[in-house]
Amino acid sequence: MKKLIITIFTAVSMVLCLSGCSSAEQTTSIQSVSVEDIPAYTNSPYVVINENVPDFDLSKKQDSYQIYSELDDLGRTLDAEACLSKDMMPTEERNSISSIHPSGWHSIQDDSIPGGSLYNRCHLIAYQLTGVNDERNLITGTRYLNVEGMLPFEEMVADYIRETDNHVLYRVTPYYEGDNLVASGVFMEAYSLEDKGDGICFHVYCYNVMPSVEIDYKTGDAVIENSNIDTQTQKDYILNIKSKKIHLPECNGVQTMNDKNKKEVHASIDELQQEGYLICSNCIH
Repeated sequence: MKKLIITIFTAVSMVLCLSGCSSAEQTTSIQSVSVEDIPAYTNSPYVVINENVPDFDLSKKQDSYQIYSELDDLGRTLDAEACLSKDMMPTEERNSISSIHPSGWHSIQDDSIPGGSLYNRCHLIAYQLTGVNDERNLITGTRYLNVEGMLPFEEMVADYIRETDNHVLYRVTPYYEGDNLVASGVFMEAYSLEDKGDGICFHVYCYNVMPSVEIDYKTGDAVIENSNIDTQTQKDYILNIKSKKIHLPECNGVQTMNDKNKKEVHASIDELQQEGYLICSNCIH
């Protein structure tokens, strides 16, 4: 497996990316990528997968369609696939999606984060491509994933369809580690049909991370470095010894906590984090 880190998305790198799809003309089935082949995040929002060749079955006749998998038993959004066309693109402004809470969703605000919010409700297939706001098309994703990782590829596909009126096979697949509620990242694949991948052809993995933020992917909680949280002063906290969370005594989570999981302490956040505890982002921010 060839691993290539792309650090800058420019017109030159875009040409290099697309040229990697010439082999897709002769190949209708590519072996699925192992998550073990994904390099650790190193300051680039995405990495090229499988030498940039997507894993579509090109032997089948392709007409416009869109398919969204049902949520799994943990309420997690799974893959979304479409054969995109110009007539699928919305002509209306997007309605509010604030009532949709994807698995692991937390509203975490901090002035140190660009845009002010850690998480976005990220569309797997961008709204500008199909106009779908369904919960099966939304995941809890960082602003970094949404804007730095996915958006350049979404806009490239949208611009291509508007300019050519061609069809594009498109698939986005979240990757969850174990029972985590928040995806570690997403695989994005695309292939333009009429020109056999000459216009659009890519296979990338975008990291669901945010620089200077430690994310608990199991729950969606997060610790923001260099925030205004006082982590050194000893204070009264309530610990949930089962979930390993630090709460303020007045937190709503304390009221619903099982007494056997509750522990009162007088300590600093730094001390508790050394014991493996994470802050509750709903009350400590």
